[in-house]
Amino acid sequence: MTQLDVRPQAGDTVSGVAGGVRGKGLGGNSVGLVGNAVIGVSTVAPVYCLTATLGPTVSEVGVQMPAIFLAGFIPMLLVAFAYRALNKAIPDCGTSFTWSVKAFGPRVGWMCGWGLLVATVVVLSNLAGVATNFFYLLVGELSGSADLAALDDNKFVHILTTLVFIAIATAISYRGITATKWVQYVLVGLQLTVLAMFAYMAITKSDEVAGSLAFSWSWMNPFAVESLAAFTAGLSLSIFIYWGWDACLSVNEESVGSAKTPGRAAMLAMVVIVASYLVVAIAAQMYAGVGTEGNGLGNEQTADNVFASLAEPIMGSGLGVLLFVAVLASAAASLQTTFIPVARTVLSMSTYEALPTSFAKVHPRFKTPGRATVMAGIATGLFYAVMTLVSENVLIDTIYALGLMICFYYSITAFACVWFFRADLRSSARDLLVKGILPGVGGLMLAAVFFQTMYDMWDPAYGSGSSLFGVGSVFVIGVGLLLLGAVIMLITQRRSPAFFRGEVLTKSTPALVVED
Repeated sequence: MTQLDVRPQAGDTVSGVAGGVRGKGLGGNSVGLVGNAVIGVSTVAPVYCLTATLGPTVSEVGVQMPAIFLAGFIPMLLVAFAYRALNKAIPDCGTSFTWSVKAFGPRVGWMCGWGLLVATVVVLSNLAGVATNFFYLLVGELSGSADLAALDDNKFVHILTTLVFIAIATAISYRGITATKWVQYVLVGLQLTVLAMFAYMAITKSDEVAGSLAFSWSWMNPFAVESLAAFTAGLSLSIFIYWGWDACLSVNEESVGSAKTPGRAAMLAMVVIVASYLVVAIAAQMYAGVGTEGNGLGNEQTADNVFASLAEPIMGSGLGVLLFVAVLASAAASLQTTFIPVARTVLSMSTYEALPTSFAKVHPRFKTPGRATVMAGIATGLFYAVMTLVSENVLIDTIYALGLMICFYYSITAFACVWFFRADLRSSARDLLVKGILPGVGGLMLAAVFFQTMYDMWDPAYGSGSSLFGVGSVFVIGVGLLLLGAVIMLITQRRSPAFFRGEVLTKSTPALVVED
């Protein structure tokens, strides 16, 4: 379809000084506070994250799992203050990319945007694969046919089904933020309802099974974790399960009250997420305990899908199926909303000539970055298909390397807030706290996790156990993707010198909007 080119043309009137942020033609006032928060919760995929991380986290920290979930929330909350402050000053859909350019210049900003893009493509491919896994698991449960469930083991069928899920999610995202919002109301509502049912039934039945535990406030003490290595490993897992809340900020140009609503929605989404995680973690631990056999959360045989083993014992054979539906809905919903930040980051980078300007176009009817959305879908499908065909170990290690990307661009964004508002930090105690101290501490925490994770990744035992010349393949993939970004940046610099000279989006100029 014909796309609307929103790049500034000769004769456009720009309010303010040249070099500020630009309007992009997205559909304004399309989503309010609740819809925005729902997008944030959906992108995090709480049901999928819980079923995939309850077991591994218990294996690392035992009964301190709720404390680690709470500890992982702290740096995310601190970084959220940075996002809120920056969005209020510069409501641009490029978020981390635009803000870090304004704070540190084009090269740091470009690499920050690259970190977000790579992390999102990896997550999209993983979510699509998970949706396929649970789709066939659910079909097998409903039909009672082991043969149908086993179709997921057929690599060709699995890849084809995954590509179908990616295509559907791309199509919904392509049609606009309004379509996205209403689909998410249903899927997120289903997830939270099933989680509430699971937690209630787990707590009420916790005294009926062997291995169950009585609740203890000591579970909330992160200092009770036995070792620093275990604490770091658990913290890395908990940071992963909060990733995605910043999708709220990617729709800032499409929100009602773009300067304030996205920041408030991000805070609301994070409160809902952390409350859900803590309640479900405590309930599951009370019912199943942390043992290494049977339904114990420490059982390695069920660690990658805890809900699959607990669904029937806790909710019964009838209601238990709802938990499988919720996991599928969680993965599918997150798959669809995760296209939002990647497409809008590409749109923003293209608008400011940091990527080919052919992506700086918005669909005239749907008011979405149509070409960028389609390209994100194609990149995700190709990435997943190639990685699956090459090696399952490579695909697994790529997912393990995801934490490096997340800490990379989140920490840069946090530091960008401190530096961008450095002149305001002496204005008031509140500015010092919410624009300086809190974001700065959050950035330091994530930077520490980044370097510690990089150190751990050097060991071939990290991830799938694969290595290249004695170096862990997770390290090779994680650092290699960042270095690939640096190479692409150098190539782009030759094609778009104006952006890298600071002539398109500068550090010192205020926020601007192109007016027709």
